[in-house]
Amino acid sequence: MSAATTVVVGTDATMVYDTLHNVITSALGDLDPSFALQDFTVKDVTTTGESVMSAALEALNTPPFLVSRRVVVIRDAQGLLADEVTALLAWMASPAPDVVLALAVVGAKSHKLVKAAQDVVEVNVGSGSRNHVAFVNDKMKEYRVVIDAGAASRISEQVGDDVARVDSLARLLASIYGSAPLNANHVEPYLGDAGGVPEWDLTDALESGNATTAITVARRMLDSKGRAGVQIIFMLQRYYLRMARLEGADVASPEEAAQLLGMNAFGAKKLLSMASRMGAERIGDAIHLIANADVDLKGGVSYGGKDLNTDQDLTDLTVIEVLVARLARLTMSARRS
Repeated sequence: MSAATTVVVGTDATMVYDTLHNVITSALGDLDPSFALQDFTVKDVTTTGESVMSAALEALNTPPFLVSRRVVVIRDAQGLLADEVTALLAWMASPAPDVVLALAVVGAKSHKLVKAAQDVVEVNVGSGSRNHVAFVNDKMKEYRVVIDAGAASRISEQVGDDVARVDSLARLLASIYGSAPLNANHVEPYLGDAGGVPEWDLTDALESGNATTAITVARRMLDSKGRAGVQIIFMLQRYYLRMARLEGADVASPEEAAQLLGMNAFGAKKLLSMASRMGAERIGDAIHLIANADVDLKGGVSYGGKDLNTDQDLTDLTVIEVLVARLARLTMSARRS
């Protein structure tokens, strides 16, 4: 690591600290950590009950002893007090020679320490399968794991929105296969349970009127064990009831819609467009379909117990698949009219 200060920043703590581990390893090189590394966590306190920052600043300003450089790590830097941030910024503006600082910030990249760093490693992953596949490939390269396109796609598909799992998978594959070329068959036994998907994957499919995609996403939500059928029902109720509030409310802009719904303007803009396209009658039909499905899941119908092979609740699966298919068709009929 050539930069005096490197900040690892992201909203997922697991991903931040997995990446920080690699940053520290790179900064140390072949140095003995017992001499070259000093590691601090902001939430910890010293034996006298004081903040660790006084010790961290002392480490930053003390020349390395018996090694060519010192690596100072500060975790949870988003929790630093204003005066502590100011002290660090002063050091970052004029770093001591042969001292490397690695910071971990769990939060937004707008943090002052992130903006002041010479090197920033952002570990957030954008939505969409293309971004997830790119993240998988980059993470595998960190550990010198060689995978083909099919394996990258399969990993991305399985972990879904739980991308924090990719680092541990990469380490596992590296320990088993080294740098041998791998395909989907090699990685399949180590993928674990399906990860979750964000709710906007389902609402995007419904907005496009694509019943096949909507069914696929809904099935994935149920397969991931992150959501039961009644949770998907609640999510859809909220989505269409928001549309109902906008329809006929004389709302002219996304900003007005956002204020009425208490949400961000981007999401409100999409809901406003959908409400206009669907109209009152179709929105009412959608809410009626969801209410019926809610009754079905709470004992109104039964399509059998759990599948012995997949552990999937067949009633949940059937009711949700039929519901999202009908909702997608409502959108499609609105587009044609």
